[in-house]
Amino acid sequence: MVLVQPGQPLEPRELADPRPAPGQILLRVRACGVCRTDLHVRDGELPDPKLPLILGHEIVGIVEQDGGRFSRGTRVGVPWLGWTCGECRECRAGRENLCERARFTGYQIDGGYAERAVADERYCFPLPDRYPDAQAAPLLCAGLIGYRSLRMAGDPRNLGLYGFGAAAHLIAQVARAEGRAVYAFTSPGDAAAQRLALDLGAAWAGSSLELPPVPLDAAILFAPVGALVPQALRAVRKAGVVVCAGIHMSDIPSFPYSILWEERVVRSVANLTRRDAEEFLSLAARVPLDVRVHPRPLAEANQALSSLKAGGITGAAALIP
Repeated sequence: MVLVQPGQPLEPRELADPRPAPGQILLRVRACGVCRTDLHVRDGELPDPKLPLILGHEIVGIVEQDGGRFSRGTRVGVPWLGWTCGECRECRAGRENLCERARFTGYQIDGGYAERAVADERYCFPLPDRYPDAQAAPLLCAGLIGYRSLRMAGDPRNLGLYGFGAAAHLIAQVARAEGRAVYAFTSPGDAAAQRLALDLGAAWAGSSLELPPVPLDAAILFAPVGALVPQALRAVRKAGVVVCAGIHMSDIPSFPYSILWEERVVRSVANLTRRDAEEFLSLAARVPLDVRVHPRPLAEANQALSSLKAGGITGAAALIP
């Protein structure tokens, strides 16, 4: 499924199998997650994508040819971060997620809305056996970005999650396994997402327009809604942290300094590192995560994206070639 022009539906195309360059591996795609970032790329909210482009950056695939790190038949995952230079100031400082020349899967590199894909083997990761292909796919972005966001939140006892979709429903379980209390915020009236949050162990679930029953130590915003930043600041206690986890967000409205004062912090999360992937996938192998995923045939990619945009997916979605 190919994006020819931002703002237009993806088009089914018959393409030749990609040929791996040195350092790359050829994968037979078994599943690819559907992520909100795919929507941002398709809708033109992220600038200058490769065109034409195959979307998809939560790729679960089987190695088709022996490579340097992986033998044929190995199941691996491919995340958003697809290549870094290793030479710039950020890379040398251990911040490869901020590489000045980074390239991203399903954005500058063709992704996994396809039957075959190639990927830099340095940015591929073995996947825990306990997760079937469709359930493994959301781990590769929703899980990884959620994990990095949780670490950026510090060590909160009471954690708020704004937007209870693919990322939040995974990280809520990680937070609960670490002994944290989770407070889930959804779009007003989204009873299905609130039920899911409670089913997964949240202490409370309600509308993003409400304040939680207790002050929060930290809040993570997965919903790309700038107006939630001041709302979350009002919900966190002194020295609380508000983490903006998305790659794109609507404008943040002005707000009184008083809700930021007393050493509250607002910060963003950008991309991920290979260390994030190794740590989170190791954790997912130890902690059995209940991945709620809606699989759909690859040919229904446009319908899956439309459902995601309309808020019609509870949990995560994945495309199956």
